[in-house]
Amino acid sequence: MKKQQLILTLEKAWTEFKESYLGLPEAQIQQPGVVGEWSIKDNIGHVTTWEEEALKALALILHGDKLPRYKDLYGGLNKFNALMNEKKRALTLSEILEQSEMTHKKLVAYISGAPEEMFTTETRFRRRIRLDTYSHYPEHTKAILAWRNELK
Repeated sequence: MKKQQLILTLEKAWTEFKESYLGLPEAQIQQPGVVGEWSIKDNIGHVTTWEEEALKALALILHGDKLPRYKDLYGGLNKFNALMNEKKRALTLSEILEQSEMTHKKLVAYISGAPEEMFTTETRFRRRIRLDTYSHYPEHTKAILAWRNELK
């Protein structure tokens, strides 16, 4: 998958994620129970956290540096996710949405400016993009849509 194709794949998954909560009132977006106790707002914050992590990791990978291990830093991915969710829970919905849009734009711009050789094979760079974006968004899209269907 070349860079432009990857970006199109990423943007398609991103659009589907955003459409999963489009048109819902603020109260429903903040209602817990979408994924465990997480609300849609929490899911948006979580996806944003992983885009932020992708930006950090991609810069390290591009410079040939080793990535820190979540197990060593936080005691594992679940603890990291819980910690980041607690931090973002204090933000308003409009702050979460703004942060989400800004982070996504930064990530797409960063990927767009990355060297083409990062996309010619399944590099660490390309793998990290896939894990943190277009293979991650659908998990949350499906959860939100399933939750919405239960409300009907």
